[in-house]
Amino acid sequence: MISSSQTETGTSTKDATAVDLPWNVIVHNDPINLMSYVTMVFQKVFGYPKEKAEAHMLEVHEKGRSIVWSGAREHAEHYVQTLHGYLLLATMERGE
Repeated sequence: MISSSQTETGTSTKDATAVDLPWNVIVHNDPINLMSYVTMVFQKVFGYPKEKAEAHMLEVHEKGRSIVWSGAREHAEHYVQTLHGYLLLATMERGE
């Protein structure tokens, strides 16, 4: 019998938090794509206004990478594949 203070599944809060963490879509710098092209892709794929798309593009250019989106794993996978279709170097990782 399980007391009212115990959970039936036995999962801890730490495990539940890990499941809830978002996945980050990261675009990495490359020597091929023009900055204007990368900005246009961010606008088209994510629907970002020009200013936000340019801010992410500059972060990629200056820091070598930018987290351009965070959310559910399935959506992150879709965005990574879409960005690959535009020939951008994109990866995903679990958020912190």
